[in-house]
Amino acid sequence: MDNTTQTATAPAASASTQTTGAAAAKTNGTSKVDVGLFGDDLISPDVAAALPQGYKIRALRQSDYHAGFLECLRVLTTVGDISEEQFAQRYEWISKQDGGYYILVIEDGGKVVGTGALIVERKFIHSLGSVAHIEDIAVAKDQQGKKLGLRLIQALDFIADKVGCYKTILDCSEANEGFYIKCGFKRAGLEMAHYHNKQ
Repeated sequence: MDNTTQTATAPAASASTQTTGAAAAKTNGTSKVDVGLFGDDLISPDVAAALPQGYKIRALRQSDYHAGFLECLRVLTTVGDISEEQFAQRYEWISKQDGGYYILVIEDGGKVVGTGALIVERKFIHSLGSVAHIEDIAVAKDQQGKKLGLRLIQALDFIADKVGCYKTILDCSEANEGFYIKCGFKRAGLEMAHYHNKQ
């Protein structure tokens, strides 16, 4: 990992404060299709206000399969041919991870035009502290240049702080280092990877 920020040492938020949208849907009997992975209380009001007019930032919903979520991710990397059933199964699994995954989308006119994910790693060190990992930042090609990537980073870092992570880390290429420095991150090491060629 090569970049860090956030120095708060509060422990991770309790499970009661991290109830997922899917879990809430089970409780109140509503359809999970239109309920996000987490509540609006974790959406940064400053980021929401800074978006272009008509744009909205919110938690991923299962119905985003039909709103361009996977197409947006394809700007970043290979996604594969994922059926609606496979998407629903992965969404359901993520929704049960008790505050471990926070996936945001930015929508414009009902279409997903940006996305980013935060994964919370619970540790034994730092008094059972938690570290937030930012992953999969993607913005649709026709939406780039509107600071949507910056807003996603800011919104995910806000979530990390709200759920009690003591730092937020991410991996990036050297070409993108300047962007993440502008987002408040700094170089903090060297990333190493061992890829497993599994289909």
